[in-house]
Amino acid sequence: MTTSDTHRAIEAVWRVESARLIAGLTRIVRDLGIAEELAQDALVAALEKWPESGVPDNPGAWLMATAKHRAIDLIRRNETYARKLALLGHDLETEWQAPEPAAIEDDLLRLVFVACHPVLSTQARVALTLRLLGGLTTGEIARAFLASEPAVAQRIVRAKRTLATAEVPFEVPGSDELATRLSSVLEVIYLVFNEGYAATAGDDWMRPALCDEAMRLGRVLATLMPKEPEVHGLVALIELQASRAAARTGPSGEPVLLLDQDRGRWDHLLIRRGLAALTRAEELGGAYGPYALQAAIAACHARAHTPEATDWPRIAALYATLAERVPSPVVELNRAVAVTMAEGPEAGLRLVDALSSEPALREYHLLPSVRGDLLFRLGRLAEARAEFERAAGLTRNGRERVLLLQRAAECGC
Repeated sequence: MTTSDTHRAIEAVWRVESARLIAGLTRIVRDLGIAEELAQDALVAALEKWPESGVPDNPGAWLMATAKHRAIDLIRRNETYARKLALLGHDLETEWQAPEPAAIEDDLLRLVFVACHPVLSTQARVALTLRLLGGLTTGEIARAFLASEPAVAQRIVRAKRTLATAEVPFEVPGSDELATRLSSVLEVIYLVFNEGYAATAGDDWMRPALCDEAMRLGRVLATLMPKEPEVHGLVALIELQASRAAARTGPSGEPVLLLDQDRGRWDHLLIRRGLAALTRAEELGGAYGPYALQAAIAACHARAHTPEATDWPRIAALYATLAERVPSPVVELNRAVAVTMAEGPEAGLRLVDALSSEPALREYHLLPSVRGDLLFRLGRLAEARAEFERAAGLTRNGRERVLLLQRAAECGC
């Protein structure tokens, strides 16, 4: 194996093992920042030694053993060595033995809740989750979100400092706060997916790597929390939406809207996985949560072999239920689209016009985009053109701007 082959193998091992490694080290040293530094030190050691010695049979155990010995060295340099050593246990000096799978999963679950703790800002949660659980480098995160690498690095540093200052415990929250904390975790994973599915800015319509990372994180969480219906609801939602990825862009990367997509290009394996996850959420009982409701909407699209076969009345009803559970002008805008398809553009336009004064939608490009489409359907072309042009001026995504200007040009006038 060449040095470059070994480096690629190390990158692959790191992407898989880093979260487990950091989680296990955090349990030992009780400091997230120190745990990550120890993990990075172990990675550097692997980059130095594995090209000569080869990749070990159990690379995860090798990395943990190396990091653990470095933890011992760190503690020995600390004035509180004796107290810390007692805390870590008598077996620190012994050869590393891989813990039981259940213990690894417990550590991973604790790390999920720490990285997504509500004491952090949303941006900090996203960056820290991708760094610690996704194994992404600072540069990869910066490129994904079109931010500067120093800004992302500072965000991660501040997040770890905030967690340390707030003395956030390395534990799964108790039942009294589990629902609130879990909603934060689910939000972070869905934000990562959404940025990949419909990029906020830049020249790409989609960023598939972020979609893949969100799906991986969702599946990990579903394994760690198999009895939480909303976890399966989120997995169902992102897998059903991701199933359309190949059909959402044309030959030159241009956007292809849902009703224009070649459904033969949809990923039917992901559809089956998504529907199975939705079934698991249903079997766990209780009313649909917000993610399961959105997954049920995505399932209506997934089950329709043609746009004409879509059950729009059911989609409109599901959006109405979602609006009751999670009131939001964006949800109401989506409901207006569904009502348009079920009852006609006049009914949809009434709902959209009722949203025109919503402060949250004032700079939201999809409001004039949807309104332009409805006016176009009603033959009010001059008004439609103005709305499409306004939407093009608001979006920060280059691909979407081109699409909206094309729609404006189709209006003539």
